[in-house]
Amino acid sequence: MAVLIDASILIEAERGRLDLELKERRAEYYRLLDAVRRDGDCAAWAESFLRGVEETANGAVSTARQLVTVFSADRELIQGQGRRAGSALRVCEALTSRPVLTVSGAAQRTGLSFPGASDGMKLLIELGIVRELTGKKRNRAFAYDRYLAMLAAGT
Repeated sequence: MAVLIDASILIEAERGRLDLELKERRAEYYRLLDAVRRDGDCAAWAESFLRGVEETANGAVSTARQLVTVFSADRELIQGQGRRAGSALRVCEALTSRPVLTVSGAAQRTGLSFPGASDGMKLLIELGIVRELTGKKRNRAFAYDRYLAMLAAGT
């Protein structure tokens, strides 16, 4: 089974890292930008900016690789659960493209019935893969914690 990562989620996380990178180097960034305005020195500014973009892109590749490793390990853990694994695998796959889901959302994304998606989600909770966020009895939302933690790392 191929692991699909929603690129838009990864792009948003990396955009946040790039913004953070620019904020951390704000003084240097504006000094170089002022040199462009004052002296026409575009090269130093462009080099600094592109270095930040390169670091961010390398971080995105690293994060994507780590996510594939996590997704594979979680899939193996689920597969070891016998007959209960089928629905949980489908729900987990849906969570790789949307790391926060309700059971209804999981049912829609997987084609499972609501009870099937609910059973899959219950197994993912038992295995420590997802966590319930709302504390409610109905319309609960669940988070794929390790996935979200990786996206948030460094931001």
